[in-house]
Amino acid sequence: MNGMPALRLSYATNIRIPDWCFTQFFHELNMQNANELPHEDSIEIPLIDRRSLLGRAGAGFGLLGLTGLLQREGLLSSANAAVGPLADRALNPLAPQKPHFAPKASRVIWIFANGGPSHVDTWNHRPALDKWNGKSITEFDSGFDNTTGFFKNSVGNLMQSPFKFTPQGECGKMVPEIFPHLGKHVDKMAFIRSGHTESNNHSPALFAMNCGLPRMGFPCVGSWVTYGLGSESDNLPGFVVMSDPKGRGLPKGHAANWSAGFLPGTYQGTYLKPQGQAIDNLIRPAGMTDGGQRRQLNLLKQLNTLHREHRSAENELASRIESFELAYRMQSSAPEALDTAAEPKSVQELYGVGDVRCDLFAKQCLTARRMVERGVRFVQIYSGGMANQLSWDGHSDIDGNHRQFAGETDQPVAGLLEDLEQRGLLKDTLVVWCGEFGRLPIAQTGKKPGRDHNPHCFCAWMAGGGIKGGIDYGESDEIGFKAADDKVHLNDLHATILHLLGLDHEKLTYKYNGRRFRLTDVAGEVIKEIIA
Repeated sequence: MNGMPALRLSYATNIRIPDWCFTQFFHELNMQNANELPHEDSIEIPLIDRRSLLGRAGAGFGLLGLTGLLQREGLLSSANAAVGPLADRALNPLAPQKPHFAPKASRVIWIFANGGPSHVDTWNHRPALDKWNGKSITEFDSGFDNTTGFFKNSVGNLMQSPFKFTPQGECGKMVPEIFPHLGKHVDKMAFIRSGHTESNNHSPALFAMNCGLPRMGFPCVGSWVTYGLGSESDNLPGFVVMSDPKGRGLPKGHAANWSAGFLPGTYQGTYLKPQGQAIDNLIRPAGMTDGGQRRQLNLLKQLNTLHREHRSAENELASRIESFELAYRMQSSAPEALDTAAEPKSVQELYGVGDVRCDLFAKQCLTARRMVERGVRFVQIYSGGMANQLSWDGHSDIDGNHRQFAGETDQPVAGLLEDLEQRGLLKDTLVVWCGEFGRLPIAQTGKKPGRDHNPHCFCAWMAGGGIKGGIDYGESDEIGFKAADDKVHLNDLHATILHLLGLDHEKLTYKYNGRRFRLTDVAGEVIKEIIA
């Protein structure tokens, strides 16, 4: 504190600190004048109870041992330590970190098709469904359980896709008519056609796809990535999330899908609102100067640091202190990064900006490119809101539902791939397209037939960031009911994403509640066949 004596407070009794102490304190922090001081004559420090006092005093000897352990593990910053990654980490939790090995990718953009897109109507063409159309699924699989989906009393017969498929690209990938723009980029993509998960319900399936386990309270992929690698930007968050842009709500589970769980809060996703001001309170209040705000933050930081000195076990305090500083830096950098109107008209048109059907999602994809270009490590964009016809959750009218959501996203995502490639960013930017599960090859009965949830098979694709393009990996059975060959569990998907970023999924761990946790829990195999 630039030579200023530290403010020491006794816990033995109540102490009343006169105004002159605070006057000196504020003066040393270059406050503008004494009028900014608290209006109370004094501040009363509450008594600490006997048990807490003894507990803190007794912990002193334990802390000596803890200090040695932390120093040995390279987790303790020292004033005498050389400047380096560990020291930077102590001062800035989002400081860039070295990966475990040479990475193929430096950043990730995840297009999350929320609601569970039908793989047999998108990226896993099953021509055998034409032959089986109208027949009972029990003729194909006698072990079919009508509770596989979510609505056990709405089970219809097998149903062929309502969409026409044609071969696209040099690889000859069969692409449905609802993706005319993405069909031009299939030679960049690796398609995983044998994905499977455990849950047939949205919330646990979303948690599993995002966090590795079908329960809330665990860190999501973006949090693990920023924890492992930090951020390449000093003025923007390391992890950004955008939800459905048409006001159809958040995905089931809401912010738990981009939570840091038991990791420090610094690694939680920063949510950009789809309408209005993207980030609350980002604009400086009228009448507040930059210098005045800086002095306020300096004071706040000093007080928070004093508070933290007596609460060393509360890791969230360091994250909170850093969040104020990041918010300050974002005031100038974030508006510029979010200004898609600054892009040339040709770039905006490439994404579909101005097209009433896809304009909003186009701006989100363009924002994603602008974010990763400026050092943001992980961006996740949700297409679709809560459920049913508000998302890819096509329980009724699978034709109309998927035409709508494909129409909203097809050109923007294709534009994103092309723009990244033109800028030389695709080679080290991993783009992922996936939902939380697939859909059954049978019809869900109703006025207009849809498809129910299917945890036994889903399809995902990846592009850029070290991915082999134009290939399929894994196979479902001939009607798309279950993953059959080279099965890919969501743990394998996560392991592969981390691997491409130079992270060993078995080594990226965090100790919590007496055990070391990882994104892939106790499973996960890297899909080496799709890596270039």
